[in-house]
Amino acid sequence: MRLFVALTPPETVTEALRVTTAALRELAPELRWTRSEQWHVTLLFLGEVDGGLVGELTRRLDRAAARHPPLSLSLGGGGRFGHRVLWTRVQGDRDNLRRLAGSVAAAARRSGLPVEDRPYRPHLTLARAAGQADLRPLVQRLACWEGPPWVASQLHLVRSRLGGGPDGSALHEPIAGWPLTGIAPGTKSNARD
Repeated sequence: MRLFVALTPPETVTEALRVTTAALRELAPELRWTRSEQWHVTLLFLGEVDGGLVGELTRRLDRAAARHPPLSLSLGGGGRFGHRVLWTRVQGDRDNLRRLAGSVAAAARRSGLPVEDRPYRPHLTLARAAGQADLRPLVQRLACWEGPPWVASQLHLVRSRLGGGPDGSALHEPIAGWPLTGIAPGTKSNARD
C-alpha cells in the first residue's frame, strides 16, 4: 500500500486557504489543484509499503508522536518547486516540526523502510502542472497571504489510493493516528494531583 505520514490542518485553516485559492484556480485552470479535503503537511512520504511492515511502523510512529509536543503552526505565503508544484509555506514552530519529521523518518528506517536522505521542507501542496508552467504570478499573489494559526496535535499515517478520488485524483485515507503529547512512553507526567 502507498503511505505517507502527515499533519492535517483543521477546517478553519483549510477554509481560509480554500477562499484564498479560489481566485488562483480561475487564473490557472490548467493546473491540477489539490482538493481541500486532502490538504495536509507531509512529514514523510513512504511510497509503497509491504503490509507486513505496517504493524512495526505504527508501533514506532506511536512512540515518535509521544515524544513530541503539539505544534503551533500556520500557513502563509507561497512558493514553487521548479515549474511544476505550487505550495504555501508552513510557519510557526518549524524547528520542532523538523524534529518531528526527523523522528518519523527514524521510525520508518527502524521499521526496515527506505527513507530518502534530503532536507525537510515544510509546505502544503496546492497544485501541480502536467508539464512546465509559469507559477511565479501565483506565488506573487500568495506572497502576503497569512492563514489562521492552529495547534497540530495529531500525527497521521495515511494511505494514498492513486485514481481513487471523485475526479480521478488520489484518495487519502487516514489509517492510524496518534496524539502529540511530549511525554515519552514509560514516563510520568509532571502534573500534580
